[in-house]
Amino acid sequence: MSAKKIPHRLYLTEDQMPRQWYNLRADMPEQPDPLLNPGTLRPLAVEELYPIFCEALARQEMDGSKRYYDIPEEVQEVYKMYRPSPLIRAFNLEKALGTPAKIYYKFEGNNTSGSHKLNSAVAQAYYAKAQGITRLTTETGAGQWGTALSEACSYFGIDLDVFMVKCSYEQKPFRKAVMGVFDANVTPSPSPTTEVGRKILAENPGTTGSLGCAISEAVESAVTAGNSRYVLGSVLNQVLLHQSIIGLESKAAMEELGEYPDVVVGCAGGGSNLGGLIAPFMQDKLTGKHDPRIVAVEPASCPSLTRGKYAYDFCDTGKVTPMARMYTLGSGFIPSANHAGGLRYHGMSPILSKLYHDKFMEAVSYRQTEVFEAAVLFAKLETILPAPESAHAIKGAIDEAMKCRESGEEKTILFGLTGTGYFDMTAYEAYLSGTMSDHVPTDEELQKGFDTLPDIPQNKGI
Repeated sequence: MSAKKIPHRLYLTEDQMPRQWYNLRADMPEQPDPLLNPGTLRPLAVEELYPIFCEALARQEMDGSKRYYDIPEEVQEVYKMYRPSPLIRAFNLEKALGTPAKIYYKFEGNNTSGSHKLNSAVAQAYYAKAQGITRLTTETGAGQWGTALSEACSYFGIDLDVFMVKCSYEQKPFRKAVMGVFDANVTPSPSPTTEVGRKILAENPGTTGSLGCAISEAVESAVTAGNSRYVLGSVLNQVLLHQSIIGLESKAAMEELGEYPDVVVGCAGGGSNLGGLIAPFMQDKLTGKHDPRIVAVEPASCPSLTRGKYAYDFCDTGKVTPMARMYTLGSGFIPSANHAGGLRYHGMSPILSKLYHDKFMEAVSYRQTEVFEAAVLFAKLETILPAPESAHAIKGAIDEAMKCRESGEEKTILFGLTGTGYFDMTAYEAYLSGTMSDHVPTDEELQKGFDTLPDIPQNKGI
């Protein structure tokens, strides 16, 4: 199909929306290693997750064999308020780069949360409501997940307490205001409201917080209160399942255009967007139908894939969660207060970690200033101001397109534009004024995090 016949934006119809989520684990040649009970060091039974997660979500978390899950009708109805999201051809970016590559991006920012996070928030709130849960707790970094879950809980009539990473809470006061519109209670983390928060503050009074800290507080708050459960916006298997709608829509739209990506690029923090975007394309790769390159892009300030260790680790700083085998910088690693708040997590999704470890995908990292350079260029050419997290994928896609300019190859590149950056203006202001700094942790700084890895038999020899 010639470029002239390809529209700038392609929207699927409501009737073309996926009615099932895809479970990538069902097609993996080897499953991710099981979650471990930190007390017994034995694989976790699904029932052990029931005090933390809703039961339906716990079952999704532990299920590695069921390939497709029906999307509940109530969830589909909410999805239809902001989905399908558009697949966009970046004609102007291609022209400016002088590349023969064709660049497409899946834009997930057309909802009040400004990001892809609503896809899982709606699902998790639905299952909580179905179980009769009246209160949820969660953490948020950049604020996109907190905003999305606030919307979803408000829709289903569930109370919500959000622990927001302190540096993001201070950098993005209007995120708190939006969550307030949807009746959420927002607390900067670490906080004196939980035992683990008080402990973290006593050990490091000036800490700017991390997603690991906020997770600890949210889990404690959930398990110590009546009729409450904890929900998470990334990392977990259940979240990647819900986010598969991104990739499923992307593939359907590209098929309508007669296209298929040679390269799929996504930003990587905990793995929710990347895992969702790549799901059907990774399925093709695993089953031998196609062989796209899959590229994860992470911040150089928090490089779990590119410089982390593949080990069992706690998913939170307070060490109250089960242990997962993943690429990690250590649960005690506190990243610099960089502006890509949604990518400031010490570990990576166990599914993505396993795929990376088994060489099914690649990873690169970029410094913050070069990411914002790409963001500003993209905004000027494509009229969307991207979130700092999304800008990592933009930078990765630009680099892939520049390789095509050098080689003359007409490759098709797909990247995920996870959301908008309108709550990130202090970051943009810092970049434009020249005051933004790049912090890349030294080997010595990373070692401090690695020293917090659990001393268990499963980690011997890492």
